[in-house]
Amino acid sequence: MKNKNLRRISVLVTAQTAANLEKLAQMDGQTSIGRVMDKLVRDRMISLRQPKEVWMTHYINRFKEVR
Repeated sequence: MKNKNLRRISVLVTAQTAANLEKLAQMDGQTSIGRVMDKLVRDRMISLRQPKEVWMTHYINRFKEVR
């Protein structure tokens, strides 16, 4: 499979975030954290396609649990 439409970017993250990305890459069997970041962004964008009321309710309930 030939990869198309790829862009090189640089991302500045904390040491903890970098360690978590590496851990996620290892758990998923990926060779690089770039693929993990791509997967996380893709999943997040898909979740945002839900109706506004669905995700607003989710976040409002989530914030109530934190307080």
